Amino acid sequence: MGTSREPFVSLLLYHAFKWSIVSPMLHGYFQGRIYGIENVPQTGPLIVVSNHASYFDPPIISNCVRRPVAYMAKEELFKVPVLAQAIELYGAYPVSRGAADRTAIRAALKYLESGWAVGVFLEGTRTPDGRIADPKRGAALLAAKAQAPMLPVCLWGSHQILQPGSGIPRSVPLTVRIGKLIDTPTSTDKYELEAVTQACTNVINAMHDLGR
Repeated sequence: MGTSREPFVSLLLYHAFKWSIVSPMLHGYFQGRIYGIENVPQTGPLIVVSNHASYFDPPIISNCVRRPVAYMAKEELFKVPVLAQAIELYGAYPVSRGAADRTAIRAALKYLESGWAVGVFLEGTRTPDGRIADPKRGAALLAAKAQAPMLPVCLWGSHQILQPGSGIPRSVPLTVRIGKLIDTPTSTDKYELEAVTQACTNVINAMHDLGR
């Protein structure tokens, strides 16, 4: 699992996988459009927060922000053939459902200290159309503990990549929009974390409404 591998080794695998597979697929097969890349700080700790509608979202978003992003992925994804290997190449590490997973938080902090960004899906699971309806406070809590700003990212169209009953990704148009940085929470107070989480949600859903 990603938790047992050094971030430096993950970095080498990340670049190899990005340039050989993900980038060509995004720009060719998925006709990817990317807006707001100028909003991404290329150094320093960073929490990438996004919507989630497809198993393909982690490598696509990581490719678009143009810096390595280690994803806090739910442990079920590590049981999906091919996808498991793909997300591990992108530095993903498993997170258990339910109670806070201290091992995952420690792994996230380790990646941040090594120069990676860390990605978190605000709703924690996939949604039918990519919009966020029930955001969780985990990303804001991690940002507060790491003293890292949050970068809102919206991926539009990925819910159409896989159709029910089919394991073959469809060539559908994808659009990724990157918003402006949201300041680091000043504390781990529940109400502040909820307010920051909602601010991220509002920005991402507004970008999603822009469509293609």
